[in-house]
Amino acid sequence: MSIVDNRRARYEYHLEEEYEAGMVLEGWEVKAIREGQVQLTGAYVVVKDGELFLIGCQINPLRTASTHVRPEAQRTKKLLLAKQEIRRLIGKTEQKGYTLVPLNLHYKGGRVKCQFALGKGKALHDKRETEKKRDWEREKGQLMRHKVSSAGKD
Repeated sequence: MSIVDNRRARYEYHLEEEYEAGMVLEGWEVKAIREGQVQLTGAYVVVKDGELFLIGCQINPLRTASTHVRPEAQRTKKLLLAKQEIRRLIGKTEQKGYTLVPLNLHYKGGRVKCQFALGKGKALHDKRETEKKRDWEREKGQLMRHKVSSAGKD
């Protein structure tokens, strides 16, 4: 079950390989995620000291948060992934132009997981091409609906 999607990622990057990792969260963060108080826009994944971290993911604390906890909305979250996969990602991200982009947060077995992908930034002309394809698909759907509705009136 999906919690939040980063739809901008598919527009901004050519995505190659997708991965799924667990997240190290605090209690207030889990409660806020259940309430839908999370945003992935502008978030990215970095590799530091052989570990993966999610940076820029904003989890807004609930008003009913405990008084003894000082919630930090932009806290860096550690991602849990097998060491072999992390090593492989380190090699690929060191190549020119590759980055790790979070795609979504979702539940799996009662746990919050982060799905991210290895991506390469799109050039401006690629983004324009993506927009043209999207517009054509929308027009095609409208034409098909129009033909179906007019055929039923005969």
